[in-house]
Amino acid sequence: MAQFIKIYPENPNEAAIQKVVKVLKNGGLVIYPTDTVYGLGCDITNTKALERIAKIKGIKLDKANFSFICNDLSNLSDYVKQIDTSTFKILKRSLPGPYTFILPGNNNLPKEFKKKKTVGIRIPDNPIVLQIVKLLGNPIISTSIYDEDEVLEYSTDPELIFEKWQNQVEMVIDGGYGDNQPSTIIDLSEGEPVIIREGKGTIDIF
Repeated sequence: MAQFIKIYPENPNEAAIQKVVKVLKNGGLVIYPTDTVYGLGCDITNTKALERIAKIKGIKLDKANFSFICNDLSNLSDYVKQIDTSTFKILKRSLPGPYTFILPGNNNLPKEFKKKKTVGIRIPDNPIVLQIVKLLGNPIISTSIYDEDEVLEYSTDPELIFEKWQNQVEMVIDGGYGDNQPSTIIDLSEGEPVIIREGKGTIDIF
């Protein structure tokens, strides 16, 4: 059964964050808060954990469109081909924020994603998940946790999330109520911004 851990976003407790990082480093799956809906993630360098998430989502790992959560733009060059100034300006203006940007991937992508030409990058405006990624030292995978209830679509109450997911993951973080609107997805892989999905976050800036 999963651990249920309370972390306050205003000033995330470092000892609690270290516990989460330990679970991720050991290949565990974690449900965590973002600036939109709660996400399900693991360490991107752990193949077994990645395969578990793909299985939960009912997809083959090489077909999965998982986003990478980074803690700032300095990680970008690890996974993304060099981007032009106008693209960088868009990222700098919008992040951290409720956006997922699709960018051209480079050769350093983990082997499970090597076939992909692009990668989704996410820097949520949420101190809990940014601290986790910072202490882990590399991005975590991000995929939304849907609710089977058609009306709800996304669970926002951490206790209900725990109730539902406790046997599928190693840890659920209670970071307060989540949002019920996913991130806005913008494709910047060809230069000009293309809106793929309108979610939380204004699209007027594009």
